Amino acid sequence: MRLREHAGSVPKPMVTIGDRPILWHIMKYYAHYGHKDFVLCLGYKANVIKEFFLNYSEAVTNDFVLRGGRNMELLSSDIHDWRITFLDTGLRANIGERLRAVQHYLAGEEVFLANYGDCLTDAPLSDFVDDFRTRDKIASFVSVPPPYPLHFIEQREDGVVTSVESVRESPLWINGGYFILRQKVFDYIAAGEELVEEPFQRLIEKQLLITYPYRGFWAPMDTLRERQELEALAATGRPPWAIWRSYPPMSLAGRPG
Repeated sequence: MRLREHAGSVPKPMVTIGDRPILWHIMKYYAHYGHKDFVLCLGYKANVIKEFFLNYSEAVTNDFVLRGGRNMELLSSDIHDWRITFLDTGLRANIGERLRAVQHYLAGEEVFLANYGDCLTDAPLSDFVDDFRTRDKIASFVSVPPPYPLHFIEQREDGVVTSVESVRESPLWINGGYFILRQKVFDYIAAGEELVEEPFQRLIEKQLLITYPYRGFWAPMDTLRERQELEALAATGRPPWAIWRSYPPMSLAGRPG
């Protein structure tokens, strides 16, 4: 609803940033690190996601040669080596329920990754995954400073303000929506439970949950303003989350050197 013109027409992961849905950008991020076997936990407007990939045109985001007006030769490709499983996990299912619904399709994967599907980052995923594999933990997630331009207020009982602090400068961290999980996490998720509520509380009690704090680029897409900010970054031709791209060097004047 907060994305206005997209409300009710497409699922949020299919809202576009530039010429591709945010879901595509997220999947490209994972593919850059070699993770190309995807399971999409579908729900609301699942057909929109299916139709996008069924009718996918690599020519939109890749260079190509057109001969005789008909024969196209791609000079590069992007999703040709992806494996995508499309699964209906319920119209109103929460994250925990969606993970339980696809557990069978994750068999054989000691460690797997999960994502909310509505935020972008340039975080060093391989570093986090490599570290997680060495730790005797069951779940982890990337945490980030709150990106919102708000202020915390402290006051006395008589209303006198004692401090005003920017949320961005506070010691608080929020869940960044990028998860690294082990199969054992399913032992902690009961039917109907949300992942970060009851299951994470059980893991916290046993010291089996860790986080990877990251102060680099991270941006959500919950509101129209946030989408416009991501669109502006995409329009520069150098969006910070597009780590799969190779950019030419820039001169001090901001032009190709």
